Amino acid sequence: MKKIGFASDHAGYELKEFLVGYLDAKGYDIFDFGCHSVESCDYPDMAHPLAEAVADKQVDCGIAICGSGIGMSIAINRHRGVRGSLCWEVELAALTRQHNDSNVLVLPARFIDNTKATQIVDKYLSTAFEGDRHIQRVAKIELK
Repeated sequence: MKKIGFASDHAGYELKEFLVGYLDAKGYDIFDFGCHSVESCDYPDMAHPLAEAVADKQVDCGIAICGSGIGMSIAINRHRGVRGSLCWEVELAALTRQHNDSNVLVLPARFIDNTKATQIVDKYLSTAFEGDRHIQRVAKIELK
């Protein structure tokens, strides 16, 4: 069973809760790093524990959500071994898995609805890394 970590700030809370229910019903193992309400909070407080869980392979991948997706993307990508990708279209979710071996999907809650979010998540989770020519490119992402 695939283990998925979730993190959101207050702006992403409702979409996170919807997606947690959606994926739980599909049989995924869910790890929720918060937030747990619409009360204002700081996205790094949830992004960093999620990124650490991804880096330590406690979860297979993560889904991070904030209003624009930008803040979560910045915080998530501060961690070695974590490749977070902001996606607002289904095709982007496929490409980031195929070409970048992304291990955290970042969603912009204020710019997509639940239907679009489920389409993006489904594509992200069902798409494999192509490997081949992309292996050396992904390897060059990490700084020594």
